[in-house]
Amino acid sequence: MNSPVIEIENLSFSYEDSSASAEKADRASRNVLEEVSLTIESGDFACLVGPNGGGKTTLLKLLLGLLEPRKGSIKVFGLSPAQASHRIGYLSQNPQFDRSFPVTVLEVVLMGRLNQGRLPCSYSGKDREAAEAALEEVGLSGKRRASFASLSGGQRQRVLIARMLAGEPELLLLDEPTTYLDLQAEQDLYKLLNALNTRLTMVMVSHDLFFVSSFVNKVVCVKSTVRVHPTAEVSEELVGELYGGELVRMVKHAHEEGEEA
Repeated sequence: MNSPVIEIENLSFSYEDSSASAEKADRASRNVLEEVSLTIESGDFACLVGPNGGGKTTLLKLLLGLLEPRKGSIKVFGLSPAQASHRIGYLSQNPQFDRSFPVTVLEVVLMGRLNQGRLPCSYSGKDREAAEAALEEVGLSGKRRASFASLSGGQRQRVLIARMLAGEPELLLLDEPTTYLDLQAEQDLYKLLNALNTRLTMVMVSHDLFFVSSFVNKVVCVKSTVRVHPTAEVSEELVGELYGGELVRMVKHAHEEGEEA
């Protein structure tokens, strides 16, 4: 039986602003997440979906220990998120970088070893081996000496994933990793994530549901509260209820028996 990687029970969270007016303070104190209970098993690939402002990124920040719940509990590997942080890899929604900064691909990936207690410029042979292995896994070992800024958007995302892998995580949290990628780069990235899922548990935020059903086994609908569905249960009606009038690409049920991809 798979052991739980993430266990959330009756969690509620709100952003509070003590300097706000009474009316604004009332709005700020309303829960962004309300009575959330969620279990992610070892080996799961879960996709968090829902409207903007529904709480998806907030949920990731709670899992990272960057925020504390007002109510309920959250455990990662049976520990508090802060205690488990060294076992988590995180890719933010819009990672910023200075295109003029002279950093190579390998140097970016080596930054993933800083969670091992290293200081920059004090990387060991083991650190470099881990970085090289991570680049090999994402298919970019031939780009190790290239400038990070010279890469395409899809290649940069792969390098940032390699940076996570260099830290030897067991859980990956990804916040809309295919944003701004073209269709081919998006497909290639999903294939990479699918391969990584053979050894890593993954939670990904996405509005792009077209390819999701080929890779994930759970769809977690986040709209203040949380509902979990196997991918095959996701219907156009459910997506319409969840997103309302927002533009969203529908899940393609390519894995269902008798249906072609």
